[in-house]
Amino acid sequence: MTLPARAQEPGTTTTIHTEGAGAVRRTVLPGGLRVITESMPTVRSAAFGIWSGVGSRDEAVADAGASHYLEHVLFKGTRTRSALEISAAIDAVGGDLNAFTAKEYTCYYARVLDSDLPLAVDVVSDMVAASVNRPEDVEAERGVILEEIHMRDDDPGDLIHDEFATALYGDTPLGRPILGTVDSINALSRDRIHDYYREHYVPPNLVVSVAGNIDHDEVVGLVSRAFAEHLTGDAAPAAPRLDGARVPVAPSTRVIDKDTEQAHIVLGGAGVSRTDDRRFALGVLNAALGGGMSSRLFQEVREKRGLAYSVYSYTAQYADSGVFGVYAGCQPGKVEEVLSICRDEVAKVALAGGAGLTAEELERGKGQLRGAMVLGLEDTGSRMSRIGKSELVYESLLPVDEVLARIEAVTLDDVRAVAREVLDAPQALTVIGPVGDRDFAA
Repeated sequence: MTLPARAQEPGTTTTIHTEGAGAVRRTVLPGGLRVITESMPTVRSAAFGIWSGVGSRDEAVADAGASHYLEHVLFKGTRTRSALEISAAIDAVGGDLNAFTAKEYTCYYARVLDSDLPLAVDVVSDMVAASVNRPEDVEAERGVILEEIHMRDDDPGDLIHDEFATALYGDTPLGRPILGTVDSINALSRDRIHDYYREHYVPPNLVVSVAGNIDHDEVVGLVSRAFAEHLTGDAAPAAPRLDGARVPVAPSTRVIDKDTEQAHIVLGGAGVSRTDDRRFALGVLNAALGGGMSSRLFQEVREKRGLAYSVYSYTAQYADSGVFGVYAGCQPGKVEEVLSICRDEVAKVALAGGAGLTAEELERGKGQLRGAMVLGLEDTGSRMSRIGKSELVYESLLPVDEVLARIEAVTLDDVRAVAREVLDAPQALTVIGPVGDRDFAA
């Protein structure tokens, strides 16, 4: 059974569901901090993560890049630990410590032996709850982030996706890069970074997720001690971001003439939101069109013609929108041919019948999606991410078996319907490479 994620009083613990030998349990602490765990008794490790419900789409134009900037600064020291002491503590037990920033959330995490979980809880919680954001640390990380932006700009395979977001969403929060820009990073002050931290890193906006050979009550005790001074008041956990209405898109073409060995292409448009029931059909469609070596794009572009080493399709979901894209990297002189094939295959799959997906492709797509999901949940890190992200951005956590059942229930009509809506809509296009002023309009 799947319970609504927020139908729970502070100070209580709920078993959300059981799967095999493990269970997913949730406790709401005073002040609105949530702790969700998944026990995996057969492993010897544990993954601990703290998720904050803030990302680049929450930033004003003047604050572009602030979420990612703050992610860097939180590693620089707390009231009781220096940056070296933070990293050395996890290194000393052979663990991994890292973080990432996305459009709608930020995550800090560590993976350690199960016996070292108390250390991981203490270190990561200290980073998130007691950062001092010293002016000298903010200045030091400014240079690091500017170098990260330059590195992104020097990697067209990375840059192409930021440029495509702009081509699809324009100058909007979803269209702007997570890293920010050189100008916005240079303009962010220490006080603004610290204010951003105090505004968003509060208990109702945080989720602690843990997966591995752990005991839920022990985890709750460790987290309660680590966040003790912050667990006050009767604030309820923040509701997930479920805006409902689709974000408007204005697809455009962006061609960046750049001296690279290979040209990079992304063609695509708006997908579906993360809570849209059609996301399962779109996932099957994605697998069949460009998700593997047997997919249409791989067969037509690489296997039959040898025009590209890498060609695939992908999806991304947000609270109120989504992306469906096709990527290819090829010789600059082959861009028109590769783009034409991709457009043709997308158009064919968008048809209601005829060259639309076949029953065989449907079954292959469902099998690929099921297998990729289950195999991707074989380690504690992926399990921690699944339950943490679900708690933060969904209204409920679907058991793995239920997700597999929804994938299996997808029909050919479901896939063809979502293909018509997503693939037959106006498409954005981004090309990066030594392409001059060539016109790639359809």
